[in-house]
Amino acid sequence: MAAQGNIESLIQQKVLEAASIVEEQVDSELNRLENLKEDDIDMVRERRLQQLKKQQELKQELRQKGHGEYTAVAEEKDFFSACKESDKVICHFYRDSTWRCKIVDKHLATLAPKHIEAKFIKIDAEKSPFLVKRLRVVVLPTIALIKDSKTVDFIVGFDDLGGSDDFPCEMLEWRIACAGVIDYSGDISQPPNFKNPNSTKKLFHQQKKIIRGGDDSDEDSN
Repeated sequence: MAAQGNIESLIQQKVLEAASIVEEQVDSELNRLENLKEDDIDMVRERRLQQLKKQQELKQELRQKGHGEYTAVAEEKDFFSACKESDKVICHFYRDSTWRCKIVDKHLATLAPKHIEAKFIKIDAEKSPFLVKRLRVVVLPTIALIKDSKTVDFIVGFDDLGGSDDFPCEMLEWRIACAGVIDYSGDISQPPNFKNPNSTKKLFHQQKKIIRGGDDSDEDSN
């Protein structure tokens, strides 16, 4: 019993010491803020203004490259140009006759203005045979996720999005973010409105696959 009492006393002492250290750190920061001179405040304000200015300049530069919009590229060479000038690219391989591609179009058009850090494009799979063969695009819709001119992931059909046509836009946003191609403010470990664990249980295994073969999805084959 005496030993247990000594342990409890030691724990209480360590807790008090830790609390004291935190209190001292808080007091020190408050004193620093209270004692800031006008020149220091001006310097902090100027630094923040410069940061905001750089962010605005970067946004403007990205917009000039077509970021903030979801656009179609007519030829395969335009795809390579987009990947060369933008660090992050989301490319939808579509076909006009595949109606599920129109669902993807709707969601990507919503996400493009929200995630200006990436470029959102689409290309007709029937008019890009070299890319389709090189990336092994078999099922439509397929979304290729590209970083630094390298394809890091694919979203094939709707299996990763809950397996239904009425998946929310937030689900696609999360799935793209899992590949690190867009910034994401939510919990990356769980998809939004997560209801069916089986529908995405293979997700993180699939993320590691850069080049994949056929797919058993019931979406249209290219």
